[in-house]
Amino acid sequence: MSDVELVLRSTRVITPEGTRPASVAVADGTITAVLPYDAPVPGGARLEDLGDDVLLPGLVDTHVHVNDPGRTEWEGFWTATRAAAAGGITTLVDMPLNSVPPTTTVDHLRTKQQVAADKAHVDVGFWGGALPDNVKDLRPLHEAGVFGFKAFLSPSGVDEFPHLDQEQLARSLAEIAAFDGLLIVHAEDPHHLDAAPQQGGPKYADFLASRPRHAEDSAIAHLVDQARRLDARVHVLHLSSSDALPLLAAARADGVRVTAETCPHYLTLTAEEVPDGASEFKCCPPIREAANQDLLWQALADGTIDCVVTDHSPSTADLKTDDFATAWGGISGLQLSLPAVWTEARRRGHGLEDVVRWMSTRTAALVGLDGRKGAIAPGHDADFAVLAPDETFTVDPAALQHRNRVTAYAGRTLYGVVRSTWLRGRRIVADGAFTEPKGRLLTRSH
Repeated sequence: MSDVELVLRSTRVITPEGTRPASVAVADGTITAVLPYDAPVPGGARLEDLGDDVLLPGLVDTHVHVNDPGRTEWEGFWTATRAAAAGGITTLVDMPLNSVPPTTTVDHLRTKQQVAADKAHVDVGFWGGALPDNVKDLRPLHEAGVFGFKAFLSPSGVDEFPHLDQEQLARSLAEIAAFDGLLIVHAEDPHHLDAAPQQGGPKYADFLASRPRHAEDSAIAHLVDQARRLDARVHVLHLSSSDALPLLAAARADGVRVTAETCPHYLTLTAEEVPDGASEFKCCPPIREAANQDLLWQALADGTIDCVVTDHSPSTADLKTDDFATAWGGISGLQLSLPAVWTEARRRGHGLEDVVRWMSTRTAALVGLDGRKGAIAPGHDADFAVLAPDETFTVDPAALQHRNRVTAYAGRTLYGVVRSTWLRGRRIVADGAFTEPKGRLLTRSH
């Protein structure tokens, strides 16, 4: 213990074995021991006594659209990672769109890494993209360290990232299965979307009808069939349709390697409360009804849904028009994801240990970082969030670190104030004050 530099002490430390009073010893950015609360502080180490605030592992958000380079006016690595740090997120994995170029070749990955290198306040990894014409690029991207590959089964909303039809999906998935990679999928069936009523205009009910649940259910069924045939690893992104849950549970019981995520906005917002014209609530798939939300929470509790991620997908404010058909579809949620989920989780009888499992432990495991991230345990990176779980705040868009401060949570009162965030044993934000960027770029292999 002679090399310990820092000890964080709290009456409530969330560890893999449960929540308990403890002192967490840190050396060279790594957790070396989780000690009894009153263990003596090693000579030369600094003690940070957190009192009754909860010490939890930094969150790992595996679904973030940073949009940098190319659409940096929408978001950027500097602002996105500051927002993440302010919300207790210490690791994020960037989606291959809506940046220009998209992360669909090794050269494009290198471009994005160069842009991110000196701007990241938290650790950042990257997904690759699977397009109709880049099967040859998938293995090189895998070897270059992307954590997996994103594909759309319906139009993505940006021309430079076309979707896969069923034949193209089979081709890409066969290639990815050959090196046991992971395909993560925006699952909506374009044929069902085309057949749905397309009214346009400001009424949320019309928008909801244009993205029916069966578009998700059908696409997920096709994806599961392909994964079963190829023994491939697949992950369903931003699940909003509770109707797909029995299919996912049955596939898993059959040994299909399929996992699923949902998002804070599906768990905390309902279609019934979305005002007409309020496109800050627009996302695809859409926010659905309260009864649907109840079933998503049940699926989180029983493990059918593995994890919760933001799908932070911002745009400039002018693209959030009052016409749901033409407004940009995306929810900005990085900074608010932990308090939003915690507020609803506590109302439904869940504890912070559950939130940590959904938003840190299982997300780290999804991308193979579970040996380093997602737990307060010896050998893991000393990444922490310090949370006052019983304190509330009212969401003020002006207080957000996102580049464009459009939020569906404006005016909501949330539980859970993030006091400070720590990355590899260094405090990177406390009470709104940030250090210079200290994040590292992560790759799948190391």
